[in-house]
This record gives sequence, structure tokens and C-alpha cells, in this order.
Amino acid sequence: MGEATRIGWIGCGRMGAAMATRLLGAGREVTVTNRTRSKAEVLVERGATVADRPRDLAGHDVVFVMVSANDDLLEVTTGPEGVLADPGRAPRVVVDSSTVSTETSAAVRAACAARGVAFLAAPVSGNPKVVASGNLTLAVSGERAAFDEVEAMLRDIGRGVTYVGEGEAARLVKICHNVVLGVVTQALAEVTVLAERGGVKRSALLSFLNDSVLGSTFSRYKTPAFVNLDFTPTFTPVLLRKDFDLGLAAAREHHVPMPLAAVCAEIVQAAVGAGHASEDFAVLLAEEARAAGLAMVPEGIEVDDGLGGR
Repeated sequence: MGEATRIGWIGCGRMGAAMATRLLGAGREVTVTNRTRSKAEVLVERGATVADRPRDLAGHDVVFVMVSANDDLLEVTTGPEGVLADPGRAPRVVVDSSTVSTETSAAVRAACAARGVAFLAAPVSGNPKVVASGNLTLAVSGERAAFDEVEAMLRDIGRGVTYVGEGEAARLVKICHNVVLGVVTQALAEVTVLAERGGVKRSALLSFLNDSVLGSTFSRYKTPAFVNLDFTPTFTPVLLRKDFDLGLAAAREHHVPMPLAAVCAEIVQAAVGAGHASEDFAVLLAEEARAAGLAMVPEGIEVDDGLGGR
């Protein structure tokens, strides 16, 4: 597909706007729509055209969706003003990056199939800052031919694009990803508290780990939060708890023991119960310190987050 491909974008919240901006920055022609029109209009200065409703995107070749929840995805696709509502027109491909259940995704996939539309599930790893830095990653599942058709666009949005299989495979991959996210964060919290109790600054330990073979984009990204105890939310313990629940349910379905994940799920539940429902999940560090009787204070130093920011 070339530059003439007509692209529609549904959902211009923080993540949706950041992702659509990447397409616009790559020279793509994008028509955007959002329930609150003013959020879509912000993208006009970046080259976007604004549509009134998802139904108005039915004549576009590829339509991306990034909305908040199950009901939102159903509304913008199968609802009376949804992109599938026009009986005479429909996109060739719908690509959904929303965080929704496997059941909702499968229902929309079936509705698309009934209209002859290919549906790709494309959940992401990252937040708006990660998107802007070009480090977003996407797991994609559905028809391979549809993936091949839109792969170049996906690579405009993020640096890592992985086709993981048919159907809803990408939803399971995203759940697995978030289980690892929780387990790794708890492990980092435990060793950080251990080191500080032994007289080592958090910034020193994390600098060493980040430069070692254990260092990762994620450990570097969370280092400022750990060093300065800044728990401004990017992903809350409540959302992490939901993903642990989904992961453990999938484990039962597939007869896979996950004892480490089960323990971490209880630790996350304890953090929520302690009143940390709306903070960033890096607050697991504070809970670990509390359990160890360690009074932490922010170190108050600038730390590189590995994404080109401080």
C-alpha cells in the first residue's frame, strides 16, 4: 500500500493522539475522530482531518482504534454510529490497540468478518512518552495478509512490531507482558530495599543494574520513580491487578502453574488494599520499604529515564 492509502483513526486520548501523531509525522494522511471533538481537533495542526463520528470513516482503507474499554470499542465499531454501521461502505482493515477483553475483541472480529473486513488485535507496550520517543512495541494477531498490508504503518507508530498469530493471540501476549511487568517491578523493589538497608543509595544500585546485563529499557524508565519516589501514575496497581487476574485465569485454562505470578498478584492486591489504587505501580517499592520498616526519602537528583527525558 502506498501514500494514497486513506487512514482513519478513532480515539484521540493521550495514547491515541500520540500514536496518530506518529503516523502524521511519517507523512500519512489521517482522518481522526473522538467522542470529545476538541481532543481530535488538537491534531489538525499536525496535518489531520477531523470527522464527526466513527461512521464517517467507513470509506477509509484502514481504520485504527484506540479507546478506553470494552463498551467503547463496541460503540465505535458495531454501534449505530460505528465504523461498521454504514451498509454500503466498510474499511478493508480495522486495527484495534485498545485494552479490551478477549471476548470483546472476538465479538468485534466476528462483526468485521460479517462485513468482509479484516480485524487485527494490536495491543501495545508503552505510554505516551514511550510513543513520542519512538519506542512503542506492538503485538499483532489476525489474518496474516491483513498484517502484511498494514505492517509499514505499524512500524511508523512503534519500533517493535511482532506478528504473534491468528485470532486473539495478541491479547494473551499482552497479558503475559503485563504479568512480567509486575513480577520484575516487585523484584526490583525487593533488591532496592535490601541495598538501601545495607547502606547503598537507590541511585547507585539502579545505575549498576542498568549498566549490567540485567539492565533494560524498563528498568531505566522506572529508575527516576524509584530514586525520587515519584509515583505519578502511568499504570496503576488496580490495572496491574486486573492483568494478574487475567493471566492466572489463562494459566488455569491452559493448565500452566504460575506460583511466582500468584504470589506477586497477592502483593499487588495488598498494595491496593493499603490505599495505593491510583498511584503508579512503582509504589510497590514503598510497600516493600514499609514491610521492611525502612523510611525512604526522595534522593532529589536528576536521573535519565532512557527515553531522552529526565
